[in-house]
Amino acid sequence: MDALSISRVMNDDYCARILVWAMETPRTAAEMSASLGIPISACYSRIHHLESLRLLECVERRRSPTGKFISVYSSRLQKATIFMDRGAVRVKIELDDGKVEEMPLIDESDMV
Repeated sequence: MDALSISRVMNDDYCARILVWAMETPRTAAEMSASLGIPISACYSRIHHLESLRLLECVERRRSPTGKFISVYSSRLQKATIFMDRGAVRVKIELDDGKVEEMPLIDESDMV
């Protein structure tokens, strides 16, 4: 996970809404799509991206009445902040397991 990827996720409307909505209660892609007004293909795309960053995880697989497996997702992100600190822009995230990561997005040496 890197600071640029996290900042992009935080600024992507669909990603941000999925992460916030799945914080308290795990949700299926269909629930996210219907309740958040996200097209289902865009929803699955964002879900896969968030899973690759380990910010969203599949916590359950249910079987539908037709026999199809349905994944249920939960947000791992509890808090995310982008802030300026002594000539640097930093990203800080707190995950559901208590892990805190802070990483530079832009630091003074990047500016010419």
